[in-house]
Amino acid sequence: MFQKILSFYKPDQSIPPVKDKTGIEKKYRSYRRSVFLSTTIGYGIYYICRLSINVIKKPIIDEGLLTESQLGIIGSALFFSYAAGKLFNGFLSDRVNIRRFMATGLFVSAIVNLILGFQSLFYVFVILWGINGWFQSIGSTTSVVGLVRWFSKKERGTYYGFGSVSISLGEALTFIVTSLIVTLAGWRFGFWSSGIVGLCGSFLILRYFHDSPKSMGLMPIAEYKNDYEESHSDNKPFSSLQFGLLKNPSLWILALASLFIYVVRYSVNSWGILFLQDQKNYSVLEASSVISISSIFGMVGTISSGLISDKLFNGRRNYPALIFGVVNSISIAAFLLNTGNHIWIEIASMVFFGISIGVLVCYLGGLMAIDVSPKEVSGTVMGIIGIASYVGAGVQDILSGYLIEHSKIFVNGIATYNFTYAIAFWIGSSILSFLLVLFVWNAKVYKKE
Repeated sequence: MFQKILSFYKPDQSIPPVKDKTGIEKKYRSYRRSVFLSTTIGYGIYYICRLSINVIKKPIIDEGLLTESQLGIIGSALFFSYAAGKLFNGFLSDRVNIRRFMATGLFVSAIVNLILGFQSLFYVFVILWGINGWFQSIGSTTSVVGLVRWFSKKERGTYYGFGSVSISLGEALTFIVTSLIVTLAGWRFGFWSSGIVGLCGSFLILRYFHDSPKSMGLMPIAEYKNDYEESHSDNKPFSSLQFGLLKNPSLWILALASLFIYVVRYSVNSWGILFLQDQKNYSVLEASSVISISSIFGMVGTISSGLISDKLFNGRRNYPALIFGVVNSISIAAFLLNTGNHIWIEIASMVFFGISIGVLVCYLGGLMAIDVSPKEVSGTVMGIIGIASYVGAGVQDILSGYLIEHSKIFVNGIATYNFTYAIAFWIGSSILSFLLVLFVWNAKVYKKE
């Protein structure tokens, strides 16, 4: 059985290369388009299966099924297992069949969502949501490995930005469509609908994603585009390159910066709806719609991130990372600190928050780290950045849940919250994330002597 599993995930074998130049051009265009669209849509669906719980927090609290602290622990179970899984699966993604591996991750995540729609026990939620996190971690690393295999260095930033729109797409669909389903049919249908979409997505990936150009009878992307990257491997064994990343100081600083920006990102995704429901008296659909604005405009940020750095800053990410880091801090402060019901301030804040998060997730959450590391181990790089990012997200969920629950008071039997300490935690994390960019301002690809 174990040998059959290993065989299933072996990289697709190389097939005899196409010789005809016209045939090569046609096949490369077709397969690159297929890879790009399948990973973009597929990874967006990954997010639907990851964020479903964020829409249903208040209905579950109102029914007395789970507390705020318990929901924080459940959310952290996904983030911590995601962090560990991203490191482990980052190593694997450089070695396995990424088409089958990515499809498997989404399939299991979909099954978890379907099961959770049938029960409400705290420990079952923790275990299953933790399992979901592990398999969710497969999506990011396989997507990046696919990007590196199918797109050259000079175009990678642009395609990375366009491809990262999947994150905002998945978030927006979750906040709008899933919240509508929950409003009309109840929280259990939020899980069930996400699971069904996830199953469809896994089959889409299996059908249209491709392992590597060689497996489709094509030359490597560097040869096809005549865009050879400088080798930093020094003919070292592959495992030596992977473990050598641990000695790259710039990589760890970027990992810490990504940790803080993920605290900010998931503070809004995980608790923004509850914040608006409690502080602004919005309904779940109204609050979800406001938060979805950040996801919609996050698409603008992700799409433009690669173009901004590649075209305006000659491939340098540090300048736009600092600029958008400042924008992020200002926008989240405006969103959280304005008192009363000022819908236009909240909308404008979410517009700029979404754009800046879209850019920063691309830069701090992956692209800057790839730039300062050997390309041969891009999956491992994403694993290291990922474990830091989602440790931050996990700690955020636990600490935010604790701060929010222990600030709760009851007035005439109605619960209200004081978000003061949570707000300070979220805004402070945003500021720290862009300050850390200054420490890697002129970082180059790390090469161990």
